[in-house]
Amino acid sequence: MKTIQIKGVSKVYGHTKALDKVDIDIESNRIYGLLGRNGAGKTTLLNLMTNRIFPTEGEVIIDGERVYENDKVLGNIFYMAEKNLYPEDERVRNIYKWTKEFYPSFDMVYAEDLSEKFGLDLKKKVKSLSTGYASIFKAIAALASNTDIVLFDEPVLGLDANHRDMFYKELIANYSERPKTMIISTHLIEEVSSVIEEAIIIKEGKLILKQSVEELLSGAYVVSGETSRVDKYIQGKKCIGIEVLGSFKSATVFEAVNNKDKVLAEELQVEFAKAELQKVFIDLTN
Repeated sequence: MKTIQIKGVSKVYGHTKALDKVDIDIESNRIYGLLGRNGAGKTTLLNLMTNRIFPTEGEVIIDGERVYENDKVLGNIFYMAEKNLYPEDERVRNIYKWTKEFYPSFDMVYAEDLSEKFGLDLKKKVKSLSTGYASIFKAIAALASNTDIVLFDEPVLGLDANHRDMFYKELIANYSERPKTMIISTHLIEEVSSVIEEAIIIKEGKLILKQSVEELLSGAYVVSGETSRVDKYIQGKKCIGIEVLGSFKSATVFEAVNNKDKVLAEELQVEFAKAELQKVFIDLTN
């Protein structure tokens, strides 16, 4: 059974269509990257999954049940929103206790251990936390929730490089210890590319790709060299991005390399390089 089914979902705000007939099946126990440019509809989709807003058309189904006003289903999803939705005058430790009232499987010991590991003061009030530590606090609550579905919206906002690295390592350790469905919405694609197993790319409210990262990157590459030689090489090929610098050109080809391609590249004296997820994302969404 699919963990999450997005079936023909559209969301309209006035004259703006934030999502347009999106269909996605999200399998259980995988780590997904929800990728898109600003305003693509990522946060809208996460809010629809958690019943915070309602679709204009279509429906969201989790484990065979609609999420609409379904406390049983919603009680098994934890959503780390980009905005702070916690009482600002409460202390971190009290919010952990409060969270356990809503999520009985919340692991208080784990949350306290992580707080110590990240240097988060449990006695601090939410309003006194910096942007980075507010993100750490929310991420810890999500990881300690022990729900089967965890959604992260910009989880490393404001974190320094060291804390971002710590978060990604802890996320993988958490997933390995207790597999679950994780969806990470982020703009830091290069950083998250080694964490996610599958990419979901949205452009202007429409789903343009859902594919495993391994398959996606094995089906794309960059060819570079003198401009006229690259032009000859890419004739008839599916190019999704081209960059030119003087007489040098590089092109992202969205198809797998075959032996014929290798022979042609050698004849034309152009070079191949592996495509990176961030580059493929930029080319697909431009």
